[in-house]
Amino acid sequence: MEKAPHHLVGSVPMTEQMSAEKFRILASAAIEEINHRGRLAIVAGGSGLYVKALTNGLAPLPAISPKLRAELNALSLEVLNARLAAVDPSGAKKIDQQNKRRLVRALEIFTQTGAPASLQRSQWNHAAAQATGVLLLRDRVELYLRINQRVEEMFLHGVTKEVAAIGEIGPTAAKALGFDQIRALLARKISPTECLAAIQQATRQYAKRQLTWFQRQTNLEPLNLSLLKDHAAAVDWILQKVSLLPPLE
Repeated sequence: MEKAPHHLVGSVPMTEQMSAEKFRILASAAIEEINHRGRLAIVAGGSGLYVKALTNGLAPLPAISPKLRAELNALSLEVLNARLAAVDPSGAKKIDQQNKRRLVRALEIFTQTGAPASLQRSQWNHAAAQATGVLLLRDRVELYLRINQRVEEMFLHGVTKEVAAIGEIGPTAAKALGFDQIRALLARKISPTECLAAIQQATRQYAKRQLTWFQRQTNLEPLNLSLLKDHAAAVDWILQKVSLLPPLE
């Protein structure tokens, strides 16, 4: 971040709920401003739905019904999962069954439209226009090793104190990897060792889901970092790809 300006980092309060559509609006404005200065915007990150919402636009979804949401929020995870499996078997297999917010939203969409929420991941407003990119990969063993080391570094740099100091927090920020586990550690429900292992496992599982999503995107060219000699080689490879892009209009 010292070498290049980063946009949208820390721009949304932790109490505010975030969505792919909100991201699309904010990111589009930032990209327009960057392009206006004659510079090239590079979108970096690992949330596949957010990236595709930016390049393709999300299919329109029904507005939130406070009454329906309250009714669904009153149900248990078990009931919500059972209802979703009954109306959207495909989506029920892919959704995080412990994420009540996503389960409720999926059922809201089906109740209001009669169509499975999983369709939003296959129906888009328009085709991507010159939206090309690079899919950074690593060999699975190296990737998991780096994830484990990264979680250990988080604890060495005080992530427990950081979570303990957080006050009010919204539903989106509360889903950050490791947040629930560290809260459980602070409440003395699990040990430091259990907490570390749980975050490492959750992060590896998330990385696996990321790979599954991005490997289906045909506009991304894979680059296996495990096959390159160093970081500079990866930068050179990407810069060569960027130089082949058409000039900004």
